[in-house]
Amino acid sequence: MKIPYITSQWRELFRPKETGNYINDHCVIKDNQGKYHLFGITSFLGGAPNERYFAHGVGDSLNDAFEEKEKAIDRGTLAWAPCVIPKDDDFYMFYGPSPTSLAVSFDMFEWYNYPVKLNGEIPMAAHRDHFVLKLEDNKYIMYIVGTKNKKSCVSLFESSNLLEWDFCGYALTSGDDAPLNPPWGAMESPFVVKMDELYYLFITYTDCSRENYHNTLVFVSDDPYSFGEYNGEKGGAVPVAKLFAHAPEILKDENGWHITTCGWNGYEDIPNPGAVSIADLEWREK
Repeated sequence: MKIPYITSQWRELFRPKETGNYINDHCVIKDNQGKYHLFGITSFLGGAPNERYFAHGVGDSLNDAFEEKEKAIDRGTLAWAPCVIPKDDDFYMFYGPSPTSLAVSFDMFEWYNYPVKLNGEIPMAAHRDHFVLKLEDNKYIMYIVGTKNKKSCVSLFESSNLLEWDFCGYALTSGDDAPLNPPWGAMESPFVVKMDELYYLFITYTDCSRENYHNTLVFVSDDPYSFGEYNGEKGGAVPVAKLFAHAPEILKDENGWHITTCGWNGYEDIPNPGAVSIADLEWREK
């Protein structure tokens, strides 16, 4: 097992100016020409009800600030927490809130709505932040945060084509002794990294208060379908790390591993307020 550590200062990666004045949940993906694209929640008014499209930044490397492009996914409805995954020569963007939406692009500038179906979805079991992990050719699993029996959870779906998904249980749940339990669920922005046959689930755990807004827990499992039940310090799944980050992406380039953070304006401890920030991440043997 390895433990992730943040090993550098935060530096600014992308700051929107024309399409919004902050970035919240976001994703970073490389295109077919080797450029990085960042899509993230933004607005000028702030607050979840006003978040109806994504800011879009493009950069040549993770060492330089990204250039702002035109906004993406401006559909006139809520648009939260994008996740983009490549398949063949196209890019599939999943986003919330419920019902899950899908847009497809060949260049990540023009996006086209496409129908997506979630079979067996339990009402309110999955409704916000999406993350898709490719297990093997034509086998994908999708993690979506929400609530189960009025407690936080990460729901799990699987697919062979990215268009039709089957509900297959819960990757992570909250027990009766979980320390946070806001009505919308305290688990946000799942991200899974596979390393040495183990799977590391990064999950922001917050009720949006200042005390825990930048609180990401890392759970480890040899099974990407099961990370246990979290009860804080009262038993159950135990995080192997707690990191100062909100809705992080875990990225790797020729210089090593990196982690991002972001967030609403008004939280004074946000590194580079209004921007997505990036820092170095190191994995150390336990």
